[in-house]
Amino acid sequence: MASKNEWTAVDVPDQSGKRIVITGANSGIGLEAARVLADRGAHVVMACRSSDKAEAAAEEIRATVPDASLEIVALDLGSLDSVKEAAAVITNDDRPLDTLINNAGIMAVPHGTTTDGFELQLGTNHLGHFAFTGQVLSALLVAETPRVVTVSSNAHKMGKMNFDDLQSEKKYSRFGAYAQSKLANLLFTMELARRFRRAGLDDAISVGCHPGASSTNLASGMGEGRWDRLTSMAEKLPATMVQSAADGALPTLRAATDPGAANGDYYGPSKRFEMVGPASKVKPRRSAFDVHDARGLWEASIELTGVDFAEIHPDNL
Repeated sequence: MASKNEWTAVDVPDQSGKRIVITGANSGIGLEAARVLADRGAHVVMACRSSDKAEAAAEEIRATVPDASLEIVALDLGSLDSVKEAAAVITNDDRPLDTLINNAGIMAVPHGTTTDGFELQLGTNHLGHFAFTGQVLSALLVAETPRVVTVSSNAHKMGKMNFDDLQSEKKYSRFGAYAQSKLANLLFTMELARRFRRAGLDDAISVGCHPGASSTNLASGMGEGRWDRLTSMAEKLPATMVQSAADGALPTLRAATDPGAANGDYYGPSKRFEMVGPASKVKPRRSAFDVHDARGLWEASIELTGVDFAEIHPDNL
């Protein structure tokens, strides 16, 4: 067994009998995590916006894992109706949901809004996952050791929650909005961990992670011109500074499967300023632990999405 700072795919324990949902499992980090988890025996639910791309990804997984147990659920995080429909599919029977991996995301896209009028990056990266988590919570809480994993980014360190202009209606910065959404991911992770503890759910944990610098298609929506050039430059960086999507998935895999993971843990690459390397426990920026911001974001998210996490509300315990 590798040391705690040298976690690789070899260290992922057997997942037989577990049901794991991964958003955005059709490419990049999500696809690689799905491949390993299926290989370890999990039933993997690939929750993706494009069913066609998800089907192609499932076939790719089966090419190397012939007996993979896979299921596809349509999920567009930019639509609360789609989120509700996908959650209904996942919770429509008595099957427990052991692990939810909130992985899907967009980065530094031109200004836009979701179907419900939310700023596109906050709406997709945070609000969609907030609503989805809340609506599959009933299935998670009947599992023996439920786990919610939310994928953030090193960009959270540059993020600031602007509650006076949360939707970037007054001023929009594509990287500022992205950094805010990634900080929101961690504030959500930590606040969910607190609420699990307050609810006395000792076996339920909320864990965060980030992939470092990984070669994925995350930047594909950035647009043309200088953004294309920036993406092209990033693709030419040496292997010592950028790792494969498979290696980028290691923090996600550790967050999702390490038996020693605890509420509020955060995992990332262990080398070169958390850019590459095996998965290790890392420290988010202090702003990720801001209780005031976390509660403010939680309440704003309930107001915007209408999802209130009733199962862990003090009045319902």
